[in-house]
Amino acid sequence: CPIPIIYCDPCGTVPVPDAQLPVELPEDVTFDAPGNPLDRHPSWKHVDCPSCGAKAVRETDTFDTFFESSWYFARYCDAHNADAPVSKEKAAYWLPVDQYIGGVEHAVLHLLYSRFFTRAMRDCGYLDVSEPFTGLYTQGMINHLSYKDEKGQWVNPIDIITEDDGAMTHAKSGQKVTAQRVEKMSKSKKNVVDPQDIFDTYGADASRLFVLSDSPPDRDLEWTEAGLEGSWRFVNRLHKMVVDQLDNLPALGASMPSAFSEDAMAVRKAVHQAAKFIGEDIEAFHMNKSVARIRELSNTISAFKPQDESDFWALREAFEYLALIINPMIPHLAEEIWALLGHETMVVEAAWPKSDASLLVDDTVTIGVQVNGKVRATITLPKDADKDEAEKLALAEAGVQRAIGDKQVRKVIVVPGRIVNVVIG
Repeated sequence: CPIPIIYCDPCGTVPVPDAQLPVELPEDVTFDAPGNPLDRHPSWKHVDCPSCGAKAVRETDTFDTFFESSWYFARYCDAHNADAPVSKEKAAYWLPVDQYIGGVEHAVLHLLYSRFFTRAMRDCGYLDVSEPFTGLYTQGMINHLSYKDEKGQWVNPIDIITEDDGAMTHAKSGQKVTAQRVEKMSKSKKNVVDPQDIFDTYGADASRLFVLSDSPPDRDLEWTEAGLEGSWRFVNRLHKMVVDQLDNLPALGASMPSAFSEDAMAVRKAVHQAAKFIGEDIEAFHMNKSVARIRELSNTISAFKPQDESDFWALREAFEYLALIINPMIPHLAEEIWALLGHETMVVEAAWPKSDASLLVDDTVTIGVQVNGKVRATITLPKDADKDEAEKLALAEAGVQRAIGDKQVRKVIVVPGRIVNVVIG
């Protein structure tokens, strides 16, 4: 048995003593039921703890996890085949897998084993492909602070009682608990969080949003309660923003107005641009950028104060686009908003929103104004503004005037659409 470990309630995880190695596996196992046959064996896994003598059990998982799951992608092509691992015809239709996403360890171990299995199955006549996956994206790991008790045993965070003075004790044993370090979540080190507890407290949408927004998907993420609470508040804020305006919105399918106010056009531009750029971010696996754009868009929509029917039409359009855009990240809220807006189909069945090309072009640009190399203000001006107009607006800024003071302006350098440099001396 390649994993010589014994589990004992009093002692925890205990390595098998050298005198009892090697551990021999039983030959009278049966494979007539799903699951690990060693778990069903009447006697093999039941032993006495070599440390305290109490009743204990052997580790029954005798294969490396990565090895055990290294051909499942092929089985997915033909999951109900009772005569063969996979039909060659179905495998030829589905394989190779378009995109493989996994952690660093998966990229090294699982990918290595999968490539071995693919070649073996090819040589045995089951597959026509030599590589299991076309694309690889290596994601970061989710990290969490780990803890140990006085005996050096790992402690689950949920079993820790924290006193007012910060001291920590084990809820069951009463032993003192000390924090170790922030490291990859691991069942063996017990620095894990039960997803169901998170869902019950914050909901699945907030959990998904936090994981996607905290960092790029190829970097590690530290799991924190504060980050979850922030995502939960944002989800609730989005819901309230829509509910508060429902009675003011035009009916589903209302005709588009012939003209819009300046504020409505600004919102429509923000919405259509967000749809385009968020779609591109998702395709590039830039999920954290997508979430940042959603937050920016929600701020723009919430700041919009509709005044007439055309304004409220623009607001409905914004909510429609918002439901479609947030669906990949927070699908439950997206479906709720979609239904509140009067749709009888599900948002997951709708196509990604199309962006009006005329709304993707900005008429203005915001640039910085430097005084002797230090940014003192920003100005917004038409994209086609000439140098004289840019210089006039820059010099009129209060921050620029304060920086100039009683000194003389020697030169103003305007880089169109980029920056204005004011040289004083």
